[in-house]
Amino acid sequence: MNKVIKTLGLALAVSSPLMFAGAAVAQTSSGHSHAHGHDEKRSVHDGYFDDEQVKPRLLSDWEGDWQSVYPYLVDGTLDSVMADKAKHGDKSAEDYRAYYDTGYKTDVDRILIKGKNVTFFRGEAAVSGGYEADGHEILTYKKGNRGVRFIFRKIAGDGAAPQFIQFSDHIIAPQNADHYHLYWGNDRAALLTEVTNWPTYYRAKLTGSEIAKEMLAH
Repeated sequence: MNKVIKTLGLALAVSSPLMFAGAAVAQTSSGHSHAHGHDEKRSVHDGYFDDEQVKPRLLSDWEGDWQSVYPYLVDGTLDSVMADKAKHGDKSAEDYRAYYDTGYKTDVDRILIKGKNVTFFRGEAAVSGGYEADGHEILTYKKGNRGVRFIFRKIAGDGAAPQFIQFSDHIIAPQNADHYHLYWGNDRAALLTEVTNWPTYYRAKLTGSEIAKEMLAH
């Protein structure tokens, strides 16, 4: 199931929400150009790589306890990040904040990954599923850079848990992630077209200010 998807535009996804939450789901963009303002480096992180560099990854690359960054955008903790983007980008801090508000938005505030099991939390409510690898897809974005979705398919667990989860973390071969964007839903192909909403997760042990520092470091 590993193949190249040729050029994504700005079409909106028809992805399935996480049933128990009715959550805003899926992620990534038409260039998902929060590539931290360093495209001139043409690095793997920024989406410049050869197909043969992409290698299969295990769910263990994302194992751990993760928190959504969306609450930190809402409460102002990430204001310094938006201001920094404005200094180096082509939008105002307010415009960047609106862009990331759409991108980060989700009510799944915590994800726990252990072995093959993935648990999605919405407050105290939770659903879990067992997942196995279902290949990867290489996406070519409108601005010329590319991204990889590492896809996992549900093989067991709660009916309300999504059938598919797709990770994107600017890494294209086996390596432990320090953060990731996650798409989830019941239609594998539709998730690949999502371009505006990419819930983003960092380690649960980090404070909001520590997450902001990590973002600024990139």
